[in-house]
Amino acid sequence: MREYNEYQDKTILVTGGAGCVGSNLTKKFADLGAKVIILDNLSSAYEWNIADSENIEFIKGDILDDAVLKRVFKQKPDYVYHLAAHFANQNSVDNPEKDLMVNGIGILKVLQYAQLTGVDRFVYSSSGCGVYGLDSKMPFEEHDISISLHTPYQVTKLLGELYTNYFHNLYDMNIVNARFFNVFGPGEVPGKYRNVIPNFMFWSKNGLALPITGDGTETRDWTFVDDICNGLIAMGIEEEAIGEAINLGSGKDHRVIDMANKINALTGNEAGINFVARRDWDAKTKLLSSIEKAKDILGYSPKVSFDDGLEMTHDWFCQNWDDIFESAEF
Repeated sequence: MREYNEYQDKTILVTGGAGCVGSNLTKKFADLGAKVIILDNLSSAYEWNIADSENIEFIKGDILDDAVLKRVFKQKPDYVYHLAAHFANQNSVDNPEKDLMVNGIGILKVLQYAQLTGVDRFVYSSSGCGVYGLDSKMPFEEHDISISLHTPYQVTKLLGELYTNYFHNLYDMNIVNARFFNVFGPGEVPGKYRNVIPNFMFWSKNGLALPITGDGTETRDWTFVDDICNGLIAMGIEEEAIGEAINLGSGKDHRVIDMANKINALTGNEAGINFVARRDWDAKTKLLSSIEKAKDILGYSPKVSFDDGLEMTHDWFCQNWDDIFESAEF
């Protein structure tokens, strides 16, 4: 990865910056010499997860709050990374109206302020696990999105891309849509509606059997958070990325049962696995990204193997266990 000196002394707003991707991304930007503003309402993240750096300013607030948005955009950010979201498929099924407000009205508000203040580039965290459907060919390529979706979260993640494209087309805003695939790694606290790897790590360390929905042969394109962040950093600079949707994945898929067994081995958990019924909305038995476009435009090349990523995640859990145990809410 090149140095990206372009970020030196720039101001970067990261909404949702206290989460897994955000906390790792903001630390990288601070190390590159940028001034970073984190805007996060801590609805699914924790302040202790934010790196301690004089280059990072944390503002607790909501993207739906105009007073807070005026405060952060008064600082005239050069770049906006919009990671804030009403997260998780099941959460959106349970709370569809809130999902629409946060992921629909929320991104519209942030885009409006970004356009009015002349932001140089706006990078949006979309979902490769969301915008591709059962009618999309595998591995998923960026042109093959679907409108036959299964959860409100998938719908609103696609809606976010439609809004960014609208601002690009009408206002000539420099936008990039980043389609994440199954991010995991240090910084992701387990809890209700959270992702499978942190939850499995938490339950396994507590000696509980890991619940697999389905038969375990389902696969996912798990991508280590550091690789995701490197792709996002490139998206802020590379000119060819403007106006594009780009997958950020590992380009490899792994079986759920293998992931569960690896986590139990790391923690020494002998409780094993418990198979449970697949959720109604969980129709995708296989997820796999094509990352050729990211390689061509961004020079993107995932560096961390799945096994190494799991080990680093386990190390982070061990180092931060007291905070994680206190914060986890199920």
